[in-house]
Amino acid sequence: MMDEPKKEEPKGPPVWMLSLADLISLLLTFFVMLFAMSSVKVDRWDEVVDSLSQSIRPDPVEPTDEPTSQMNIPRVYRKPAMNLDYLSSVIEGAIRKDPILQHARLKHSADKLVISLPGDVMFVPGSEKLAQPARQALFLLGGVLANIGNRVGVQGHTDPRPVSGEGRYPSNWELSLARAAEVANELKSSGYLDYINIYGFAASRYDDLPRTDDQTRRYEMARRVDIVIEPHGGSGVGGS
Repeated sequence: MMDEPKKEEPKGPPVWMLSLADLISLLLTFFVMLFAMSSVKVDRWDEVVDSLSQSIRPDPVEPTDEPTSQMNIPRVYRKPAMNLDYLSSVIEGAIRKDPILQHARLKHSADKLVISLPGDVMFVPGSEKLAQPARQALFLLGGVLANIGNRVGVQGHTDPRPVSGEGRYPSNWELSLARAAEVANELKSSGYLDYINIYGFAASRYDDLPRTDDQTRRYEMARRVDIVIEPHGGSGVGGS
């Protein structure tokens, strides 16, 4: 009598694990649905985050800008500028009292005040050296300018004729610049301590002069040094 073949048992997980997997899936779905139905309060969430941050880092270090240089840069002080209308009346009253400054021309425009000093009265002929009466006149004028905060510049001018060649300077450019520097130094010696810009224009602005007789135009107007006062203030740093 032959033996009957044994029945093979089915392969795979036990049947009870399928029921367990279904149960876990249902529980997960339930928790997801509960979370979706809930609402998170933002302010409470921020409080929790701040509390955790303080716990992790109780003493935060604030970033500071450290100096990158060991040198101290001084502040530039600018004195308040004086109104040009008022300053014009003050200077006009001052130049009337001096016999040298009486020859000066005062021109007032919207953006500057110009005091034109005739070169033939101010300087030794053919030189940048100031005559002694001119030094006294500039001392008086510098005392007035020392009390203002306006920026001041000095410009030297000549007539178109070339220099004789016997003097110290080879051209009118050098002569006009030297005369401007001489006037600027005299103003600083009399008390004006702010920076003074100096320029030498020679005869480059001769054509801008008013049309009049050649004698007046060449000698009284072209040969001059202009003290230009601007409406804004200058720096408190000395120099010329």
